[in-house]
Amino acid sequence: MLFMFPGQGSQKIGMGKDLYDNFPSARSVFQEVDDALEYHLSRLIFDGSAEELRATANVQPALMAVGMACFSVLKNDFSPEILNKVKFLAGHSLGEYTALCVGGVISLADTARLLRVRGQAMAAACPDTGAMAAIIGLEVDVLENLLETENTNESIVQVANDNCYGQVVISGHGKAVEKAMQKSLDMGAKKAILLDVSGPFHSRLMESALDALARAMEPLEFHNPVRPVISNVTAAGESGNFKELLLRQVTSMVRWRESIEFSLEHAVTRLVEIGSGRVLTGLAKRIAPDVECCSLGSPESIEKFASCFC
Repeated sequence: MLFMFPGQGSQKIGMGKDLYDNFPSARSVFQEVDDALEYHLSRLIFDGSAEELRATANVQPALMAVGMACFSVLKNDFSPEILNKVKFLAGHSLGEYTALCVGGVISLADTARLLRVRGQAMAAACPDTGAMAAIIGLEVDVLENLLETENTNESIVQVANDNCYGQVVISGHGKAVEKAMQKSLDMGAKKAILLDVSGPFHSRLMESALDALARAMEPLEFHNPVRPVISNVTAAGESGNFKELLLRQVTSMVRWRESIEFSLEHAVTRLVEIGSGRVLTGLAKRIAPDVECCSLGSPESIEKFASCFC
């Protein structure tokens, strides 16, 4: 079994509120995150505005908190030994921090604080001219070859996410992204969609965010995970060197398709998304249509999963 944790874009106002209302284990997670940040993030998650939640510095710890609340309910209220049945942990972009927290690499409080710093640093790094776009219908190697001819120091565009077959996200300077979108369509892409994001994430334009994140990580103790965590950078199960991998992740492609394929090559037969939304479940079904997939984000889904598999 692979446990997967979602990234930015899966958020919605009210996420996790039913867990908070019904399970002390979930309330404890939200309270610890609020205390770590010295800010009532849970109020924003449950009752705030979508625009405020969408802010990078808020949404990153928020999605982690919801994922950890879901996992806490599964583990503490239904299946204390659940991690014995899990072969790998993985998360999409910021979701990798949730995976590391579940795996015991970083404490919940430290994870919340790191994600607040990461979000603030990434927001500060965003140039006004940055953009991201989803390219539908071309494979990643085709796009990498195309973008290689487009890049200069003054005009950066690169692959940001290899999400699944035929769905690749590019990131960089706005004009370079728009030019690459048109070239993609000329090469046979079905669609090229400009994304509503606040910056060119997972590109070299994020390099100025690295110093702040490195400083925040430096004093923290990272432990070995109870289960290997599939890194966005290597698309392989890792048991250490996470500080370096998390820093590299900021400017590197999220190798999500390869990460799922790695788990399948190592005898994983069930893919389980934990947290808000079903984005990763949808991607998993496109990558591995014959593999069992499910998402756990509500008390009902967690209880049903536990009754069937725990």
